[in-house]
Amino acid sequence: MVYSITYRRPAHINSSRSSFNGDEKPGSIDGSIGSGNTAVASGIPSALSFDRVISGGTCPPCTTRDFMNYLIYIERSAENLQFFLWYRDYCQRFSQLPAGERALSPEWTLEKAETDASAAPPAAGNKKMSPEAVKMFKGTDFAQTKATISEFNPAPNPFHTPPQTPDDRSSVIPSESGWGNDASTLQSSRKANFAEKANVAYEAADVKLQPFTIQPFREEITRIIATYISEDGSRQLNLASKERAALLRALAFTTHPSAFRNVIHTVEWSLRHQAHPNFIRWSICNGNRPRVIFARGLGIAGILAGIITALLITLSGASRGWRVISAIGFMIGIATLIAAWKGMCVVLHGMHHRHLRPWELFAEEDDSSSVYELKKGSFDSLGSTNSYEDEPWVAKYDKRNVIRKVFDREVWIQEPALRQIQDTIFLQSILGAVLGTAIFMAIFIPVPKGNML
Repeated sequence: MVYSITYRRPAHINSSRSSFNGDEKPGSIDGSIGSGNTAVASGIPSALSFDRVISGGTCPPCTTRDFMNYLIYIERSAENLQFFLWYRDYCQRFSQLPAGERALSPEWTLEKAETDASAAPPAAGNKKMSPEAVKMFKGTDFAQTKATISEFNPAPNPFHTPPQTPDDRSSVIPSESGWGNDASTLQSSRKANFAEKANVAYEAADVKLQPFTIQPFREEITRIIATYISEDGSRQLNLASKERAALLRALAFTTHPSAFRNVIHTVEWSLRHQAHPNFIRWSICNGNRPRVIFARGLGIAGILAGIITALLITLSGASRGWRVISAIGFMIGIATLIAAWKGMCVVLHGMHHRHLRPWELFAEEDDSSSVYELKKGSFDSLGSTNSYEDEPWVAKYDKRNVIRKVFDREVWIQEPALRQIQDTIFLQSILGAVLGTAIFMAIFIPVPKGNML
């Protein structure tokens, strides 16, 4: 079974940052998963839609894990998906709180946001430096005299009693270090660092945080600010300054999920309309770059072999019927070239195989199978940076010779919808080869024999 013969794979969408209008952004996050109403991007079947991938309704190589790997290693914007997954989980955990605890964090309404934005003071010309900057400029003309490091180290809060979070309400994307069973135990040094970064972010946005608060998940929000919102966060989101300031004003007032409304819409829009189409386009390619370049070379060689064969037979005294032999080279060459131009190797496709990704090649195998483990920490919503340059596989893969890369290890493609897309592209390449061969035959067959050989 294949898709329409006119099928076109998703176009590559360049990563560009802009603030989106409200009409362009998706609707409520709560109703997006499994709703079935989300528009499917051009070239992406419903079986591979963003909602299906995120909700775990797809098979390798189109799972949420594969999507995360793509964003880490290829697009380098995994923070969007990490923040999106954390937010979905946070909404669920917040909704499961007792009504009394939820009442401590009122909803951040549009009217409140507009009122707060109009009352916000203009940006201060003399912003306070971070502790690192204070140390760097100490003793120079640029030293900041009014602010000290102690200003960024908030005093312990004797009245802070975060809500207990039972084990059955724990996050499905837990932090590997920091949160304990009661969702409030943090390593003291890291806790102070997160609080310091969050306070710097609040100060930079001219936002005053309440000194004492018993709002639920306040410590977790502090870590989210330090990780995703702060300008020096390890997973800083690509937000406009206005968006960042508006979000910080909202978070200073409440920990309700509605405080993230505008930011999560921007993040989800980027995932749905830029990252996800590019991921599906990338997943369609069943060979690595050296293999695809090799396949293109074979396609061109096949076409050249067909042309040379046709020329030799035409220049000889053989009858015109023998010129049909050159059609073999044209068919194989054109079909291989068309498929390779779309990132596919016809040999791998014949077995419905794909090359293992470089980061999969050197991962620990599970029971001697081709199942690989995801990079440790990438699903940790409060983890460290997404940089991978120091991972062992990078140096190992660079040392791999080209021939070995061309014939790297393969694994079977489990996702049926992806196999259907590849079947469609293969059929298109065959039809294109038939048309191209017919054109070449129409050129060479009418030519009189040369009797020169």
